[in-house]
Amino acid sequence: MSFGNPNRGPMNRPKRKPKAKTKTIKKDPLFIDGERPRPMYVDYKNLELLKKLVNRHGKIVSRRKTGCTAVSQHAVSEAIKRARFMALLPYVGE
Repeated sequence: MSFGNPNRGPMNRPKRKPKAKTKTIKKDPLFIDGERPRPMYVDYKNLELLKKLVNRHGKIVSRRKTGCTAVSQHAVSEAIKRARFMALLPYVGE
């Protein structure tokens, strides 16, 4: 007893190939004129920059979404934690 082609989806329709996603290269928001500042430091009082790197729930946005390098993401997370401790940023969102 055969139940049809196992490679076909529901209602015996052929499966569609997923579209290839084009990967966009994101620019690191901390680089100044294309160069990494040395030493890597993000000012915890720069709230305009830090609010871009925190989502509406108050969580730190990942590197994949921001386009930061590992070094700059580490500096960003330290600055966000300092700003939270100094009560410049909330620990939780609205």
